[in-house]
Amino acid sequence: MKAAQLAVHNPRALRDVLRSHGWEDGRAAVVASSVTGTAVHMTGLDSRVLERLVTHAGHALGLDVLTGEDWAVVAGSRARLSAFARPWTGPPELAELAAAAGLVLASDLPQRWQTARGPISLATPTIMGILNLTPDSFSDGGRYTTVDAALRQADHLLAAGADLVDLGGESTRPGRPEPVSEAEELGRVLPVLESLVARHPALMISVDTVKGAVASAALDGGAAIINDVSGLRLDPAMPDIAARTGAGVVLMHSRGSVTTMATYERATYAEGVVSTVVEELQAAIDRGLRAGVPHDRIVVDPGFGFSKRIEHNVELLDQLPALTALGRPIMVGPSRKRFLGAVTGRGVTDRDSATAAACALAYERGARLFRVHEPGTTRDALAVAHALGAGQDVETGVEAAQS
Repeated sequence: MKAAQLAVHNPRALRDVLRSHGWEDGRAAVVASSVTGTAVHMTGLDSRVLERLVTHAGHALGLDVLTGEDWAVVAGSRARLSAFARPWTGPPELAELAAAAGLVLASDLPQRWQTARGPISLATPTIMGILNLTPDSFSDGGRYTTVDAALRQADHLLAAGADLVDLGGESTRPGRPEPVSEAEELGRVLPVLESLVARHPALMISVDTVKGAVASAALDGGAAIINDVSGLRLDPAMPDIAARTGAGVVLMHSRGSVTTMATYERATYAEGVVSTVVEELQAAIDRGLRAGVPHDRIVVDPGFGFSKRIEHNVELLDQLPALTALGRPIMVGPSRKRFLGAVTGRGVTDRDSATAAACALAYERGARLFRVHEPGTTRDALAVAHALGAGQDVETGVEAAQS
């Protein structure tokens, strides 16, 4: 039995689920447009559970219940769904299902992320500025390969609104023939890291790497966070290093090797991209926990652009609330990605406005960390999204802008 949250603010999501279960297009569209609130999609149910679900959730609790041979969608207000998700108050036959629904409906994600250099507050949107130290990254490869150029860009990122800086010494762009050696990656990252720590001693720095030795050296040199785009898959030493150092860890969803993960080679999701990404990110979390990585060190990232087609990325962004079931803060990295180019028709270096829009939508859907190339536009978009979402007093910001 599996359960996943289904955000129904967009009828397309429920329509597609119903179509995947064999519903005719017209009927699926009509029903999907009439459902409001929050929904949970459940699969692997037997007939006894389905019958009890209809009588309890539908008749007793007043929820909308759609069912098929071995599946159901239960929808309604969050209050009524929360009542259903209390296994101790409902029929014993539904206890397991109710518990699963309670897990996927969890919405109070942590407001703090622990790292090797202390905690990071997530009470407001947190921007991670991308600093690629590579000659071949898809957007800005070759621009920051010297220490001086990298430091100038770091200063720009911070002035534009970045809270953290992410150093990357190996590109994952499609078409790369082979991985970068450990020695070469260290040679790119460590000199910049050393200078950046000296220049900004209080700055939280992340290292974007899949190599345990690079992560270990960077943490010894003053980094606080490991951003592992393989989700602890590619280097067996990485989980132990993360546990030993107390680093904050970003676990990104991807498939394949460094040279293939940004391609469509493994972009097939027979059971749906959202539920599969959640399941595979849970496996990444479990890898970390087994090695002794504390739960409060972990952040998850759905991996926009990694082993995902255009439509997969759009669906993931729309259905991002499903990742809250993992119970960890969510980081997104849509910056200048191909799917934004497909949506807007703009080239790689002209996608910062689209990036800002994607980040604002992701914030509304639960993300709290945002990895971007150009923080300025994104910072403003997130400020507006936060003001609306948090109901905060915006007069302070207005006064600052006028002063």
